[in-house]
Amino acid sequence: MENFSEKFINNFITDDRWVYLFEGLKTTFVITFFALIIGVVLGFVVAVIRTSADKTGKLKIPNAICKLYLTIVRGTPVMIQLLIIYYVIFTSPNVSKVFVAVIAFGINSGAYVAEIVRSGINSIDSGQFEAGRSLGLSYLETFRFIIIPQAFKNVLPALGNESISLLKETSISGYIGLMDLTKGGDIIRSRTYEAFMPLIAVALIYLVIVMLLSAGISRLERRLHAGER
Repeated sequence: MENFSEKFINNFITDDRWVYLFEGLKTTFVITFFALIIGVVLGFVVAVIRTSADKTGKLKIPNAICKLYLTIVRGTPVMIQLLIIYYVIFTSPNVSKVFVAVIAFGINSGAYVAEIVRSGINSIDSGQFEAGRSLGLSYLETFRFIIIPQAFKNVLPALGNESISLLKETSISGYIGLMDLTKGGDIIRSRTYEAFMPLIAVALIYLVIVMLLSAGISRLERRLHAGER
């Protein structure tokens, strides 16, 4: 039997197989970063529309569209959404797979961010809305300058968890032939016929990234709450 060092060399050093993990990790970061931006922007827009409709009774058509969006996205697996967007919506073989993944994961994340943000907005006392209007602010200005900043602090831990979930969800990108971190490990496994080391390496990389993200989010949360004192 090969010892540990021989297996390590065979899996990662021979033929520079570690490059598969490195290139896959870069792709994972790109997808996660841009999908998170789309998810946060889309989520905030949907949350504001949903909350405004509940409080004012207006925006009925946009609210109905948002409800349909939330129902469809939250009611179907993200893998199916990814496959539909790639094979049904973007049928061209020339379309960028990274672009498709960013769109798919961004749309999926937006639905969950919307509910997170909406719960944060609803946690703000209704007197804050009245205070903003009494200061001469419009409804949108009250949302922008008074409600959203307070809601953001309340939902930061949940948004952090959503970003972590998004990072891990991108591991299914290989279903459309995209070489992300998970796919990089799978390529090594197919070359060496050794499953243990590539899979453990991928798992450890994800674990380290999640731990760093969690630490960063906790630090940001403490700084935000420290500013309230």
